[in-house]
Amino acid sequence: MITSSMFLILYAGFTHAFETDHVLAVTNMAIARNKLIKAVKDGAFWGLGHTSTLLLIGIIFLAIKLHIPDKYFSYFEAGVGLMLIAMGVYRLAKWAKNGTDEHHHQGDPHTHSHKPQASHSHLPAYMVGLVHGLAGSGVLILAVMSQSDAVSSGLLYLLIFGVGSVFGMMLAAGVFSFPFTRRIFQYGKVKLILIGISSLLCIGYGAWIIYKNLWG
Repeated sequence: MITSSMFLILYAGFTHAFETDHVLAVTNMAIARNKLIKAVKDGAFWGLGHTSTLLLIGIIFLAIKLHIPDKYFSYFEAGVGLMLIAMGVYRLAKWAKNGTDEHHHQGDPHTHSHKPQASHSHLPAYMVGLVHGLAGSGVLILAVMSQSDAVSSGLLYLLIFGVGSVFGMMLAAGVFSFPFTRRIFQYGKVKLILIGISSLLCIGYGAWIIYKNLWG
């Protein structure tokens, strides 16, 4: 039977997927996808990775009753910022290598756009989700759950939160991947601008997260 508290936790997990760092991460991953279904699968694997970390740390909190000082949460957050910077730099470097080349034929220059060779693996999305599970509101929920006497109910709530985050990120991935679908890819300049904006936002926001949590 679904109680009101379960519904609220499911909703919290769903909305958790739309936090700024999550949206930037999934948008950056969606750049490499030219089909909506692949982007949605990336979102699902991100959510599964996120849930895996929540459940693992949840067991530590609830079963072992290990207390982690709050100051370490700042390092987790900074790690997410570092990951966002790495994702942005990687995407810019990859596009610089596989992007738009200018060729000259019979004295007339023309532009030929090369599509990045997107990997079919969703493992990177899963790994990104694992890292995100260490930080943000998910960790705060774990801290609250550590006060629960019933390990089974605490883990159940975490699982429900994780299910909400999976569906939320699938929706986010689908919505934010639309500008990078195959139809948009035929316009080289538009694609270049979108990739540049997404990657620079990733780098900028990642740097801000690091500053906020280590020196802010």
